[in-house]
This record gives sequence, C-alpha cells and structure tokens, in this order.
Amino acid sequence: MTKFAFARIGLAIGALIALSSPAFAAGGEVAKPPRMEWTFAGPFGYYDNAQLQRGFKVYREVCSACHGLKKLSFRNLSQPGGPEFTEDQVKALAAEYTIQDGPNENGDMFERPGRPSDRFPLPFPNEQAARAANGGALPPDMSVLAKARTYHVGFPGFIFDIFTQYQENGVDYIHALVAEGYVDPPEGFKVADGSNYNKYMPGNQIAMAMPISDDQVEYTDGTPQTVDQYSRDLAAFLMWAAEPHLEARKELGFKVIIFLIIFASLLYFTKKKVWKAAGAH
Repeated sequence: MTKFAFARIGLAIGALIALSSPAFAAGGEVAKPPRMEWTFAGPFGYYDNAQLQRGFKVYREVCSACHGLKKLSFRNLSQPGGPEFTEDQVKALAAEYTIQDGPNENGDMFERPGRPSDRFPLPFPNEQAARAANGGALPPDMSVLAKARTYHVGFPGFIFDIFTQYQENGVDYIHALVAEGYVDPPEGFKVADGSNYNKYMPGNQIAMAMPISDDQVEYTDGTPQTVDQYSRDLAAFLMWAAEPHLEARKELGFKVIIFLIIFASLLYFTKKKVWKAAGAH
C-alpha cells in the first residue's frame, strides 16, 4: 500500500472523527435532542389521527400567531392519512378565516370567508411586517419545518440510521426545543437582548420565548395537557404537514419490495431451468 493510500485513509478517519465530534456554537455546546418514539417511524409507520388533530389545535392556538403554513390548504385536513377532519368541520374551520381575493369586476381586492380550497393565510402581510412584530427576527414558515430541521448525529450513528431508516431527526428537534430546551444559561454565557437561551438551538440563542405552558391548550380526549405532550403532538402534526403522503409512500414501497422479491425469485428459477436444459445438451 502506497503512502498516498495511507494518507487517504488518514483523511477519511479524520473526517469521521470530525463528524462524530459534538457540535459547538458561539457560547458553548449544542445539546443533542433525545430520540423519541413516533408512530410514523420505520417502514410500517403511520400517523395517529387523534394526535394530528391535537397537534393542529396546538398550532392554531399557539403557533399560528407568528408562524404560517403557506403550503397547506384547509382541505388537506380532511384527506386520508392526515388529521382526517370531516368535510363539514373543514368548511366550518375555513369560514373562520378571512381571505383576501380579487380583483373583482371593478379591479378591487376584497375579503371573503375562507373555503376548503384556500391555503392557510399568512400571519403577516410580508417579511418586513413579520420582523417588525418580532423584534427583527423572522418566524419560519412551518410547512416543511419538520423536514428542514435536523441535528448532528455523528459517526457511527448516521450509519445505523441508514439501516434502520430513521428519518425523524426533525421532529425530535422540534419536540426537544419546545419541551426541554428552555433552561437557564450556563455560568458566563451572555444572552443577547431580545433572545432566550435554548440548549438545542444552534448558537444556544433563540428569539422566540418559551411558547407554551401546561394547561394552556384544552384537550377534550383526556390526553395530558403538559408541555411535553403539546410539543409531541405539535411535532407530529408538523411532520404530517411536511410529508402528508407518508403512509401512501410507505405502503407503495412495501408493495414494490414484495414485487421485487417475487420477480427476483422467478428470474432465479427461470435461470436454473434454462441452464439445466442447456447443460443436458
């Protein structure tokens, strides 16, 4: 083996060590969110409709004042594989919102009650208004937040994730940030004005204050009304918002695997028969 080969191996090992080291940000170490158990994890995962409905309630009563769902329509809430509200519930919900439409025959914009086909209206008319209302910070849209956010896994964890098909880093992160992230800063850590310390946030500082507290959102199904449960339900709802066809995708993937197994078996036995006949001659 040449010295160049040894050098390449050394660089590869160094890269793996770097990837496996803890992530540091300005002021200290960013904590790694604990992994949770989700019904939609794994190749046979599915969404819990009741949990999605509770998560939507948390979003609507707590998060929607600052965070939009611009890629989601009201009618999506009644589609299979989601919260599965009834069509009448969705119509009533949409009608509670005011939607700007137009122009009319006079060229004027006008407002009307929402329809199931409408997308969720944004909480602010533009980015500048959003920043002005939030001390200069821009609240992210939540449509694909569960897929856009992640955390550092490191080596060899990310290799195991490939084989276990673990893809729930985003929901782990959202749950941890809301439920467990708001703690007192370590000694000597200076939190900037208008920011809050969060041990899971990159940089350990976040403009959003602790958004929810126990018993803030009323559940009517007997589910505990705690910050931990609220954040679990919200994270699950945001996962569905980011990937509403997850159940159909996994079902199709399972069917494709079964087909490939049967097809490969047929090819194998066909090959054996063809070559056996050829050998006889």
